[in-house]
Amino acid sequence: MDFYIMKIAFIGGGNMGEAMLTAVLDKKLAAPVDICVSDVSESRRQYLEEHYRVAVTASNREAVKNKDIVVLAVKPQNLPEVMVDLKGCLESTPLVLSIVAGVKISAICQGLGHRRVVRCMPNTPAQVGFGMSAWTATGEVTGEQKGQAQAILGAMGKEIYFDDEKYIDMATAVTGSGPAYVFLLAESLIDAAVNIGIPRKEAEELVSQMVLGSAHLMQKTGKPPAELRRDVTSPGGTTERALQVFEEGGFAKLVEDAVKAAYQRSKELGS
Repeated sequence: MDFYIMKIAFIGGGNMGEAMLTAVLDKKLAAPVDICVSDVSESRRQYLEEHYRVAVTASNREAVKNKDIVVLAVKPQNLPEVMVDLKGCLESTPLVLSIVAGVKISAICQGLGHRRVVRCMPNTPAQVGFGMSAWTATGEVTGEQKGQAQAILGAMGKEIYFDDEKYIDMATAVTGSGPAYVFLLAESLIDAAVNIGIPRKEAEELVSQMVLGSAHLMQKTGKPPAELRRDVTSPGGTTERALQVFEEGGFAKLVEDAVKAAYQRSKELGS
């Protein structure tokens, strides 16, 4: 992968913005001296300045001065105020990279009066370098800027580019919200283990490693999940008995309904 020397402004210093900041610095995509973070919280600014040695400010307009990339990392309800503040302050060339959930590219372009926009949906494993980011870009984004966006998102884990923005809402329902689905399953497995007699601490370790190992196995072997499921399911065995209970409870249909509900909500948030 090509590496870029970037000058970046982060608008908002929340957890996902911090994950991206950490990845950018770890992969040496930008130097601390070339990064500025704006945040309304004085304590948050102080923490980011001390921990990462980057410039901080309470002014969004100050943060974006002379920057190649502007990362929008605020909460959706705070974005309209940020766009009003920044409208007219961006030159024609900077790339705007939005990780604001549910907000469509058209709304960002209109709100900022700016056309070089990437919309991205990362997920929380990006905080530990194992994120999955889905992204798309306007036609005005240059090839070099796409490369910059790809480098930043790839620094947090893996990334997939979509030509059509409609897939971002779909990915939001699958990989954006998906970690919560996995955590819910893990939580339920731990509770079930405790209920049959395993101490909670040991149950948590068993389940955590099982989830991690299963994900690695799926990636490393390249086998479809259905094939891996069959590999571990012996006829008449314990796994088959458990899977029968899942099937009788409509597990697959429940998952499908949950994803559809999340997808519908993502579309509603962007309307």
